[in-house]
Amino acid sequence: MLDRGWFRVRRQGVSVGARATVERETEIRACGGNEQYKHQRVLDGCAHAALVFEGDDAVGWCEYGPPDELPGVYHAKELAASGDPLPDYRLTCLFVDRRHRGRGVASAALRGALALIAQAGGGVVETYPRDAPGKTSASFLYNGVRPMFEKAGFAYVRPKGTKNCIMRLTVPQS
Repeated sequence: MLDRGWFRVRRQGVSVGARATVERETEIRACGGNEQYKHQRVLDGCAHAALVFEGDDAVGWCEYGPPDELPGVYHAKELAASGDPLPDYRLTCLFVDRRHRGRGVASAALRGALALIAQAGGGVVETYPRDAPGKTSASFLYNGVRPMFEKAGFAYVRPKGTKNCIMRLTVPQS
């Protein structure tokens, strides 16, 4: 089902593509660019996301996966030095089309990702939401905000950098 909306996402309001790590640049170029690279990863079963649709258009998503699939997180050295055990899954990107913000799309995508993780056997899920007071531009909320995750049952672990935090939830198998 992921493939259905992959190329139908509006370009306007979309930060085209997640950041690619330097070691994958050759593979990306071989696929014809970042969009094709990510599409191929979906087809290969190496990329996971819960998509939220309005009709045939994907209007939001929550990317998730095991740490080896999603190694490129901000403050990775800080995470490695913490001594914290690796989670079973990371939630690394929440996106909502600007025309659909403020309508619960991010929460729906989060619920979808957690349901998919439960279907896959569950486990410890880690995320890195914004944890800064005051209003933040939506373009900087690549992983949502702390209150949304608290409402979903995530527990605060500690700060990560100056404006984000680490939160965890154990998802049971469904």
